[in-house]
Amino acid sequence: MFRKTLIAASVAIGLAATASTGAHAEGKPLRSIGITVNDLGNPYYITLIKGAQAKAKEINPNVRVTTLGADYDLNKQFTEIDNFIASHVDMIVLNAVDPRAIEPAVRKAKAAGIVVVAVDVAAAGADATVQTNNVQAGALSCGYLASRLNGKGNVIIENGPPVSAVLDRVEGCRSAFAKHPDIKVLSDDQNAKGSRDGGMNAMQGYLTRFQKIDAVFATNDPQALGSDLAAKQLRRKGIVLASVDGAPDVEAALKSADSSIAASASQDPWAMAQQAVTLGYGIMNGHKPANPVVLMPSTLVTRENVASYQGWSSH
Repeated sequence: MFRKTLIAASVAIGLAATASTGAHAEGKPLRSIGITVNDLGNPYYITLIKGAQAKAKEINPNVRVTTLGADYDLNKQFTEIDNFIASHVDMIVLNAVDPRAIEPAVRKAKAAGIVVVAVDVAAAGADATVQTNNVQAGALSCGYLASRLNGKGNVIIENGPPVSAVLDRVEGCRSAFAKHPDIKVLSDDQNAKGSRDGGMNAMQGYLTRFQKIDAVFATNDPQALGSDLAAKQLRRKGIVLASVDGAPDVEAALKSADSSIAASASQDPWAMAQQAVTLGYGIMNGHKPANPVVLMPSTLVTRENVASYQGWSSH
């Protein structure tokens, strides 16, 4: 059910561009592609990379794919894009460190005749953007938490790196909590860095500062897993955790009685990356999409429905 929903949405919104892939032999060839993501240690980005590689090789089995990790360092990502330009790649799939500050690098690549497609997060100046509807994802997870708490309790929004995806998730979460005047947000501005270690460190700080915490929204699954571990180590029970990603590790946590993680709003990094390369290849061949921003829907995965969830590993 989850996979069918995502694929149907992806096909519908990208129809104009996908027509070009079926005729790639007659169009401009895709000889090389550069991919830069924020964190090569995050399984989400690894799946995104694999999705982009698979689609690129479907278009041209001999395509050269170069993958780099920016480690959330804007200057490093500028250098990576410069290297892609020097290598004369045909397309850049960009997971931007900073959606606005990356614009000069994007414009430089486009001036060199390279198509730039932003994936997962926005990037100013990109030819197209493919991302999850992150406002929806944040609202789904936090709406679930509010429901679990019956609209009353102390909650934390465990923030993350200041990229558009995270900002949108926090916006969606805040809107869900704002519907319940008896929900008190204890903290919403700590950057847990999008990692398991960051989530664990942030959660340790929350548990030290606050005597009563009823629920925590983490902006991605690695943070949620780290937060869950911190709660176990400090023997704090009764805290409900929710996040965004629908990653394999969280699938396992949702099936375990030993985890405080109760929900995650799903993403599909594989389908997202495939759609990005499809759009980019279409643009290379003069097929500009009617809407350059594709928002892929999110679905809430919980303990109750995880058995039917076809997640990232289904690829």
